[in-house]
Amino acid sequence: MLAPLVLSLALSTQPCAASLPQRLVPRGAARQLVTVTTSSARATSGTLRLWTRPRAGCWQPAGGPWRARLGMAGVSADRREGDGTTPLGVFTIGATMYGVAPDPGVRFRYHRLACGDWWDGDPSSPTYNSFRHVPCGETPPFRGDSEALWEQRVAYRYFAVIGFNDAPVVPGRGSAIFLHVDTGGPTNGCVSLPQQQLVHVLRWLDPSAGPRIAIALAT
Repeated sequence: MLAPLVLSLALSTQPCAASLPQRLVPRGAARQLVTVTTSSARATSGTLRLWTRPRAGCWQPAGGPWRARLGMAGVSADRREGDGTTPLGVFTIGATMYGVAPDPGVRFRYHRLACGDWWDGDPSSPTYNSFRHVPCGETPPFRGDSEALWEQRVAYRYFAVIGFNDAPVVPGRGSAIFLHVDTGGPTNGCVSLPQQQLVHVLRWLDPSAGPRIAIALAT
């Protein structure tokens, strides 16, 4: 058994290929990665792929490619509230997934949306860029581009939160960046997939694997 053991140890020390996921997330605790790549800063669609790696290994394909829709104004490394761009960068996946429909079988905590569930998009609010619940029918204390989540019956049938501008939250940098259901056109800054592919992704994501989503220009 010595030879196979030596071979295994040798393989584990080999450098990983210079691939897109290796370039974007070369090390750390993440063992799942969603990549979204697009051809130019003005493009409103891109390609989404899934990747996985063992604790001491290299990134390997795990799903896709699928067409994803992006912001109506393309992508940007300097997104601002309401500018219509999808942010470039590497982000976490929020601890809770949401949707107006019942839990489709995700491994994350799931909250089924109800009347009074909002996402605070008011840069002047102390709870900017976070989920908030107010009593159904009451006007929330925040204004701006805040979203009544339960009213979005198609886009928010299911969604995951992309951890943009959340640690720390910078007023006016942008809010409510989600991975949600495709509605047939560009988004306001989110990433969207057809429902079948989205549900596959949401079920695949595992909080114990420290998943990340990387949005980048293809090179």
